[in-house]
Amino acid sequence: MRLPIKRLDPAIGLPVPATGRSAGFDLAAAADMEIPPRSIRLVGTGLVIAVPEGHFLGIFARSSTPLKKGLMVANGVGVIDADYCGPGDEIKIQVLNITDAPVTVTRGDRLAQGIVLPCPRVEWDEVSDIAASTRGGFGSTGR
Repeated sequence: MRLPIKRLDPAIGLPVPATGRSAGFDLAAAADMEIPPRSIRLVGTGLVIAVPEGHFLGIFARSSTPLKKGLMVANGVGVIDADYCGPGDEIKIQVLNITDAPVTVTRGDRLAQGIVLPCPRVEWDEVSDIAASTRGGFGSTGR
């Protein structure tokens, strides 16, 4: 899959997978910034990515970011829609500082990973009954 990408700063590198078998490509900070303790900030990547119709760009945490930096992707998974690709629609990573101290993010720090995934359009067929039996509530399979 080849996607159009625009660098807002020509010195920013293009995102690449860390290894040949990586599921996603690393997303890095475009500028230095400080994240105050227990707070959320948007970290710009300096990239605009045109995701193809019928897909979305998922922004997922890198497994090492909480351990090394004390930061998590604040909303669990960021979802970038295919229509978020205007000239100024920079991809940003919403991070949460989970520590009691400020965390410094340096330009080039890899904070998250992106994965382009399909998202089929859903149409609803409303019915009066669902044939499957009720399984129970959350955690019901662990009985």
